[in-house]
Amino acid sequence: MKKIAIASALLSALVLTGCASVGNESLRKESESSAKQKLVEGKTTRDEVRALFGSPIKTTFTDGGLEIWNYEFTNVSADAISYVPIVNLFGASASGKKKELVVLFDQNNILKRFSMSESDVTQKTGLFNR
Repeated sequence: MKKIAIASALLSALVLTGCASVGNESLRKESESSAKQKLVEGKTTRDEVRALFGSPIKTTFTDGGLEIWNYEFTNVSADAISYVPIVNLFGASASGKKKELVVLFDQNNILKRFSMSESDVTQKTGLFNR
């Protein structure tokens, strides 16, 4: 019984170490359709966007002086090859999803346009993946 408990604890630790998240956690459960429900072009204010998603990871401006906010969130999990001893030194990988929200405000700090996208990502490490 003790061996089963130890094996379960080790397996749980191994599974949990195979995941990594980077970026704005508020995007974790967002989708394009959920963003459309929360963000209304011509109505949602800059302060409301900040209340929903926090501070952006990057702020830029258009040539006309309009403000653009960028939000990103990436969540990856180690692929099976990453758990094979010694083999993972030569080539391991992780795959998952990246979400990006881009918000454009007009001169009155009202949401003018936005775009929410989700794409597959892969990260490779090891001697043969350089």
